[in-house]
Amino acid sequence: MNIIDWIIMFGTIIFIAVYGIYKTRRNQNIDAYLKGNNENKWWVVCLSVMATQASAITFLSTPGQAYDDGMRFLQFYLGLPIAMIIICVFFIPMFYKLKVYTAYEFLENRFDVKTRTLTAFLFLVQRAFSTGLTIYAPAIILSQLLNWNLNFTVIFIGGIVTMYILSGGSKAISVTHKQQMLVIYLGMFIAFGYLIYYLSEHVNFRETLEVAGALGKMNIITDGMNENNQFNWSDKYNIISGIIGGLFLQLSYFGTDQSQVGRYLTGENVHESKLGLIFNGLLKIPVQFFILLTGVLVFVFYQFNQPPAYFNEVAYAKTQNSTYADSLLVLEEKYTNALDNKSIVLEEFTDQFAKDDKDGMQIAKDELAKANTETENIRQQINSVVANANPGIDDDHDYVFMTFVVDYLPIGIVGLIFAVIFCASMSSTSSALNALAATFSIDVYKRLWNKNSSEKHYLNSSKLFTVLFGAFAVGFALVCSLFDNLIEAVNILGSLFYGTILGIFLTAFLLKKVQGNAVFIAAVITELVIFYIDFSTRFHWHVPKIEIGYLWYNVIGCLLVMLIAYLLNFIIKTKKPEQIIDQA
Repeated sequence: MNIIDWIIMFGTIIFIAVYGIYKTRRNQNIDAYLKGNNENKWWVVCLSVMATQASAITFLSTPGQAYDDGMRFLQFYLGLPIAMIIICVFFIPMFYKLKVYTAYEFLENRFDVKTRTLTAFLFLVQRAFSTGLTIYAPAIILSQLLNWNLNFTVIFIGGIVTMYILSGGSKAISVTHKQQMLVIYLGMFIAFGYLIYYLSEHVNFRETLEVAGALGKMNIITDGMNENNQFNWSDKYNIISGIIGGLFLQLSYFGTDQSQVGRYLTGENVHESKLGLIFNGLLKIPVQFFILLTGVLVFVFYQFNQPPAYFNEVAYAKTQNSTYADSLLVLEEKYTNALDNKSIVLEEFTDQFAKDDKDGMQIAKDELAKANTETENIRQQINSVVANANPGIDDDHDYVFMTFVVDYLPIGIVGLIFAVIFCASMSSTSSALNALAATFSIDVYKRLWNKNSSEKHYLNSSKLFTVLFGAFAVGFALVCSLFDNLIEAVNILGSLFYGTILGIFLTAFLLKKVQGNAVFIAAVITELVIFYIDFSTRFHWHVPKIEIGYLWYNVIGCLLVMLIAYLLNFIIKTKKPEQIIDQA
């Protein structure tokens, strides 16, 4: 990068961190540290909720997801608006009524302390490891693109976030989220604008979308049916899994994950929190559509400009110097020839489109689809060769967007886009660390170990736990390796736990006669079942053979907890029924 890019990138990161520390330097009580003194307006709540969800993985991996698989990932978010309404009706009023710091305090009022502790434990395990992943995922890509040491990049991201959280806690997070979201969307809109500008040399915007559609990238809605006209349960993204599975995942994430609950509990009152979540539900799908469309435009851009055979240059260079070099050389030549052929067919397609010749367009479209299939098949072979030469390598399409940024965007904008990635990583990591510290402080340390200390003691202990969880996340990031696609990795990890957690909460709200022992046992059984299903799908076990998309884990986990708890409640009796829901 140019010196100007470095100045813009570091200047943006340091300014936001220092600004957050300065604005919250006088926060010296536990309420400010964990809940921001309940000072936030609805629009701040909305921005903070969106910033928490929009990790660096969103901006690194989602455009690459669209580059390879088109727009159908958007279906993942179709259940989100419905989830926001349910949370506003059931969850938020109860949390405010009980004046909780964490979502899990409610469960002791409704059930018992062991159910509260189990749920908090499930959250702590899931969120601690996923926080390490959200640090590592961008770090491994940024370190290669910037030629930084990977360990330094991990420590830099984790260290700077821990520093400003330690100073201002939840309020610092809300303050910095506003600045981070400004940088993030400014950078993405500028990148989108440059893509439109570059493509205008070849096609207008309408023609761009036609080319994308002809190559199968505008597949926003898919039905999940296979060639035998049967529903494919292992299909990850379709309208059914998006609405049903996505609904359960978003319900659990926004309703029971403290990293999000902690964001909307900073609202001035119930109304401000509800309004913030409703606007998040209205804005998230258009925002995600925009990010995916950016990836599709990158794909179309590379139809008119020679794309790399492999976007991860470091891994590709290692393969060229390995025993796989000869195989790679043969595939490179095939790939170049296939691209040349596709360019000829693409030119014919755009000519027919300009003439508005529908018959000619259809013929050219079919030829273009064939040419694209040929190039993609060769690219997959190249991916396999590189993967064999670099065991455990992360997915190549995670490098697509940033490769375009580095190679084609002008000086200054490159630095801004890198600042976008760092800001996104900081925004999600800060909320996660604050949530981990709050949950461990309130649900474990204060509830089980030290019930009667001063407010200052709990403030200091919360800061200590922030540092410890920050160190754990960084430590895990230093030793972990990625699987498949970055954004999928985080969503899969969440889905392993979210269904069970959501099932506990929905049992609390909807099955008013079910009591603590029944739901506790049901949660343990369900979590074991979910892990078995995941292992069976991942490792192709055959006793019994189960292959199912990860979004369905959330549905299965939630419904299984509720069903088992309901049945067990007839067998297991406790001394008194809980009345907390009826009193709300």
